[in-house]
Amino acid sequence: MKAAAFDYLAPRRLDEALEALSRHGEDAKLLAGGQSLAPLLALRLASPSVLIDLNRVDGLSDLSIAPDGSVRAGAMVRSRTLECSPALARAQPLLHAAMPWVAHVQIRNRGTLGGSLSHADPSAELPAIAVACDATIELQGPCGLREVQAGRFFQGMFTTALAADEILVGVRFPACPAGRRQGFSEVARRHGDYAMLGVALTVDVDAGGRVSAARVVLFGAADMPVRAGAVEAALLGEPAGADLARRVAGLATEGLDPRSDHQASAAYRCELARVLVRRTLEKALASTGAGR
Repeated sequence: MKAAAFDYLAPRRLDEALEALSRHGEDAKLLAGGQSLAPLLALRLASPSVLIDLNRVDGLSDLSIAPDGSVRAGAMVRSRTLECSPALARAQPLLHAAMPWVAHVQIRNRGTLGGSLSHADPSAELPAIAVACDATIELQGPCGLREVQAGRFFQGMFTTALAADEILVGVRFPACPAGRRQGFSEVARRHGDYAMLGVALTVDVDAGGRVSAARVVLFGAADMPVRAGAVEAALLGEPAGADLARRVAGLATEGLDPRSDHQASAAYRCELARVLVRRTLEKALASTGAGR
C-alpha cells in the first residue's frame, strides 16, 4: 500500500512552520525523522492532506552543553548524534546510555529526540529518560513558548500535552548533581525491538552516603512512563549499600497494572519490573557516581 496524496511544505523558519500548522489544522502532520510517521502513511493509518517538514527549520537541530553539564537539545537532534557525542556522555550519562537501545542504527540515523517524545510510544526509551532526568519540554505555539515538565507531558498512549497548534522545539536536561548514580536496562525479544519492559533511574547520594533523592521510571509497563513511587520512597534516607536494591525491588509492582499483549503477559511484565529494578539499582549503587 502507498500513502494517500498530500501537499508537501518545507518551511525554513519556525514562524513559517507554525503558520502552516495553524492554517491547515487537523489536515496537517509534522514530519521530523519520519521513522514512525512514514509507516503510518504507507499503511494509510494516517492520511494528512498536508505534510509539514521540519528538517530545514533553522535552530531545531542545535545541541548545546553548558559548563555545568546541563543540556539543551533541539527537537530535530538525531538519536545518532546523542549516541556519538563524547561531551553528552560526560554531561548526561543516562541519556547517552539509553541511545544504543533505541531501535537500530539505521533508525537512529534519522530518528529525532522531538519526534520520539511527541509520538509518546509507551515502550520507547526516550520518554522514560526524559522523566527520569526531570527534563523540561519546550513547546512553541501562536501565543509563544510554553514549558512542560516531562512528568506532566506524557498523558497516555500516544497522547501528550502538546496542543494541536504547537510544535515541540526543544528539550532541556538539568545538570547532574555531584553524587548522582544512574542506571538503564530493558528486555526486548531482539535488540532494537520495543521493550517489553525497561527501567531508567537516577539516585542521588549525599556526602554521608545516604540516598537524598531518587527517580525510578518504568516503561513498557503502562500507557506511558510511570514512576515506581514506592521504590523511590523506600530508597530515601537509606545508606547506599549493596543490599539496598534487594530490599526495595519488590515494591516495583506496587500500584502497577501492566497490560498483556502478544509480547508479554501482565504477570511476566511484573516479574521483569522487580528483576530489572533490582539489577539496575545494584549496578547504579555500585558505581562511583556522576555529576560536577
